[in-house]
Amino acid sequence: MGISENSNINIVHNHKTNSIETANELKGKLRSRGFTVSDTISEDAMVNICIGGDGAFLRAVHASNFSSVPFLGINTGHLGFFQELCPSDLDELIDSLEQKSYSIEEIELLKATVYTKHDSFTVKAINEIAIKGVSSKVIHIDVYIDGDIFEKVSGDGLIVSTPIGSTAYNFSCGGSIISPKLKTLQITPIAPINSKAYRCMNNSLIVPSCSSLVVRPEYRDESSLSIISDGIQYNHHGIREISFGYSGHKLKKLTVEGKSFWNNVREKFL
Repeated sequence: MGISENSNINIVHNHKTNSIETANELKGKLRSRGFTVSDTISEDAMVNICIGGDGAFLRAVHASNFSSVPFLGINTGHLGFFQELCPSDLDELIDSLEQKSYSIEEIELLKATVYTKHDSFTVKAINEIAIKGVSSKVIHIDVYIDGDIFEKVSGDGLIVSTPIGSTAYNFSCGGSIISPKLKTLQITPIAPINSKAYRCMNNSLIVPSCSSLVVRPEYRDESSLSIISDGIQYNHHGIREISFGYSGHKLKKLTVEGKSFWNNVREKFL
């Protein structure tokens, strides 16, 4: 599905001074070229432009409930893995929008279905969903792959990440970087405990997306878990089981410069 054939553009930004200044400059340039600009995300637009760092990008995507309109990022933060352009690239961006010289990348969304004692709910993510203890409490989680118990993870928690999210929290915890061309799930323990009492893997585990991946906390930890989706935290009581897989929905990301995933990795990390 391509970009909308209209001239409406949504612009959102964080509250940092350089983000506000960039947003105001971009709005002026766009309006002078005949575009209509909105400060909120609506579905009647050709693109959602997010100004800030990766955190601002992810918050905007979640706040829009994973809008079907393509997203594009302008980096005024630090790493900016999702933020393809710099504030100095505004004229180039507008030229690309006018000439339609861009491409649309589709990103698979991760989904966790959480079952509690009384109900169930789902959580989606672009990068990862982490399971951690409330107030940094050590937790014990049984990991099941394709219906079989694989191991018990004891420690601060675990991360389930997508390939595009393998460069985020997963990478900081020692996980591997995976090409987004591969459809996998990566399970990475957070500060695992290894002692005479507890033994678990120190490294990440990569499984195909078709695998059934389920985690179950020990009964004493059912009310001590936080579910963190792309940095957004949810606390629920009585969690019995969490199953992971792809949601079937995709996020569209507009790309102007055509940089490859590995070019991004090299520029941001090496």
